[in-house]
Amino acid sequence: MASSADEQILRASKEIIVKFIETGRVSPTAFPETFRSIYNAVKETVEAEDAGGDADDNRDEKNQ
Repeated sequence: MASSADEQILRASKEIIVKFIETGRVSPTAFPETFRSIYNAVKETVEAEDAGGDADDNRDEKNQ
């Protein structure tokens, strides 16, 4: 994965966590664990897309 993709993953994760903090869904004490979860979810989604898989299709299959 290119460093540009890594930067985009980090930026997207940061935007998501900021919104969660602003809306009160994440407290400062829960930040490290929540940020890690968000980052990993975004990264896995990007990697699935890079591998030619469709992350939405994979999620739908798991939910059936």
